[in-house]
Amino acid sequence: MANKKSNNSSVSVWIWVARIFVGLLFIFSGLIKANDPLGFSYKLVEYFEVFHITFLNSLALSMAIVLCSLEMILGFALLIGVRSKQVAWGLLLLIIFFAFLTFYSAAFKVVQTCGCFGDAIVLTPWQSFSKDLVLLLLIIVLFKNRTKIHPVFSSKTSDRLLIVTAILSLGVGIYSYNFLPVLDFLAYKVGANIPDEMKTPPGAMPDEYEQTYHLKNNKTGATKVMTDKEYMKTGIWKDNNWVVVGNPESRLVKKGFSPKIQDLSIQDAQRNDYTKELLSNPYYSLFIIADDLNKTDTTAIDKLNALCINLTQNYNIRTILITSNSAPDAQAFAKQNHLVSELFYADGVPLKSMVRANPGIMLIKNGTIINKWHYHNVPTYDELVNQYLKK
Repeated sequence: MANKKSNNSSVSVWIWVARIFVGLLFIFSGLIKANDPLGFSYKLVEYFEVFHITFLNSLALSMAIVLCSLEMILGFALLIGVRSKQVAWGLLLLIIFFAFLTFYSAAFKVVQTCGCFGDAIVLTPWQSFSKDLVLLLLIIVLFKNRTKIHPVFSSKTSDRLLIVTAILSLGVGIYSYNFLPVLDFLAYKVGANIPDEMKTPPGAMPDEYEQTYHLKNNKTGATKVMTDKEYMKTGIWKDNNWVVVGNPESRLVKKGFSPKIQDLSIQDAQRNDYTKELLSNPYYSLFIIADDLNKTDTTAIDKLNALCINLTQNYNIRTILITSNSAPDAQAFAKQNHLVSELFYADGVPLKSMVRANPGIMLIKNGTIINKWHYHNVPTYDELVNQYLKK
């Protein structure tokens, strides 16, 4: 009898360990992604393209917010032990789904970062898959013992807490989408100096690659596969009978230093590069970031246009609009909306990282991001003047 109680006690401890670990990790994962639902939606679009289901692209944002909320709800429900059977099934199905995605990404090298923890903690596909395997094992333990997951509170209290959690979980994603992430983990966060983030410091180690050669002996017909180091060390290259067949294969052996910002190039309609000029301006500049003018909020553009007129006339502030659209499309848009800002162009990827809004606004001085806003909470002309320009 004593042994049986001891075994039951041991099982109960392991169930609690699994509950706490899985529950907290799901809450953390969901919360980090809900902090930047638009960024998570970009990751979903990548997966949609891989699996040729791009008809879901328009639903990516809604799915991102719901998935983040679901992670937080299931994690919290597991911790308080409410509806244990349904929660166990939900966790099992979700982790199987995630494990499949991360394995597919790793095995076929299609999506190089899974977005499991947003941009806060960037994992490689194999790291993500390993993490999902550990979670899968723990969730299987919980699933097998789902009848032993007992609630911490009464049924009525647990249900109320779950409803509050669901509201808050959805609220975090909706708020972050409409007013920018609360915590900005991207390279273009407030206070960052863009030119500095584009530099490689002296002495920084570059990426280290290994070359693999396929060799064939023209005399004997023998073949060999050698790395570049083996190729040089053995001196086989001195033997004219051995020739390299095809192109060498390159493999990354050791990751070196990479600047946080690598792909930013701001150009005019004639493809002249203005990146350095715009980012070295010692005075305030207002950047309007609209990665896709076809989807941008035109009401917000009208308000921003009025703001730009006042800033230019009264303080000679340089205002520019940067987009990834083609020059003819952007110029037609500017004419239709009577834009006073200068037009410049950049790739859509860095523009989406600059501000999670379309349009988004950045106040920049000497390459440093002084502040940035979603178009829903852009300060008024008087607020901008009093806070920044009168200093």
